[in-house]
Amino acid sequence: MNAETPLAKITAWLATQQPAMLAALERMVNTDGGSYDKAGVDAVGQQVREFLEGQGIVVEAVQGERHGDCLRAFVGSDAAPAGNAPRNIVLMGHRDTVFPKGEPERRPFRIEGGRAYGPGVSDMKSGIVLNMFMLAAFHKFGGAPGPMVGLFTGDEEIGSPEGRAVIEAEARGARVVFNSEPGRLSGNVVTGRKGGVFSVFDITGKASHSGGNFEAGISAIGELAHKIIAIHALTDLKRGITLNVGLVQGGQSVNTVAPSAQGQIDLRYVNPEDRDEIMGKIHAIMATSHVPGTKAMLTIKGEFLPLTQSPAAAKLFKLYQGAAAEAGLNVQGEFSGGCADSGFTAAQGAPTICAVGPVGGLAHSPEEFLELGSLVPRAQAMARAICGLDAAGL
Repeated sequence: MNAETPLAKITAWLATQQPAMLAALERMVNTDGGSYDKAGVDAVGQQVREFLEGQGIVVEAVQGERHGDCLRAFVGSDAAPAGNAPRNIVLMGHRDTVFPKGEPERRPFRIEGGRAYGPGVSDMKSGIVLNMFMLAAFHKFGGAPGPMVGLFTGDEEIGSPEGRAVIEAEARGARVVFNSEPGRLSGNVVTGRKGGVFSVFDITGKASHSGGNFEAGISAIGELAHKIIAIHALTDLKRGITLNVGLVQGGQSVNTVAPSAQGQIDLRYVNPEDRDEIMGKIHAIMATSHVPGTKAMLTIKGEFLPLTQSPAAAKLFKLYQGAAAEAGLNVQGEFSGGCADSGFTAAQGAPTICAVGPVGGLAHSPEEFLELGSLVPRAQAMARAICGLDAAGL
């Protein structure tokens, strides 16, 4: 590689940036940022903004009413636009985590044995840091084959109720999308994901004294039990369809026939057409009362679309795989049962590759970790892939 090319300068600069990356990551991990903690997620967003604006990069915000704002950073390009308007190269990631308030105080960022630990260290604050430095590198040295957008959202862990519209609008004009969710422990990226629907069903019964007036009561918990069995029976492992009622609550007291009950459903599926079929069956279960007199209401609280690999997305994966090899990495594509915002961009027709962030594991647990040695090579791999878009016909 010619040492004077923008790509050579970018990869050389990135090779010197691990200490700065880790400093930014430590500050970010030690800042609360659960999905329902808007102030915390926005505090992490302020750190992103300060870094990018310090590099001379323009950052704008789409205000969130209940959840973290969506930040959109823009890096222009010297490349001649193809057609009337250039399409954006989108780098995407979410700032929110699944952890409760105070988690960083209980177990702050630490480095031990070549790994970094802390809440959200791999899912996905290290991916946010990677995207920050990628935008800074192309802004500093040029070389991007088109304009670049960094999209930093604030509510992915709960289904992106506010971020989805922003993501889909960006995807409709995107050339390609790199979603920097954590790389798999194998070093692989994700080329396919399940879709998911997260819903709540509330059951209404009638309270009565369970000893003195039992017959007058209508048990919402009794109906809940019937519905859970029926919902779980919809699981079809061969088709990749799973249903799990993972949270339940209900009742008033041990000696009261339960007047209310609630269950929360996690539905996962592979094929887009399976979504409406299974949701139709869930609605039918809600409409059927096994305990006479009970009523049920279903509310969808969050939803992800499946990530499916289009021919253009397959071409993007091949490009990334080759770019990773040049950075010394052996990368394959794999399927994940987890959901991500990449499903929204793929559904809009944008060629999308997911889990191109640094390698990590045990997300959503106290043992979550990041492989420190993956930070720079994964950034270099992405830079090479971006610079290769024209040659790949993307």
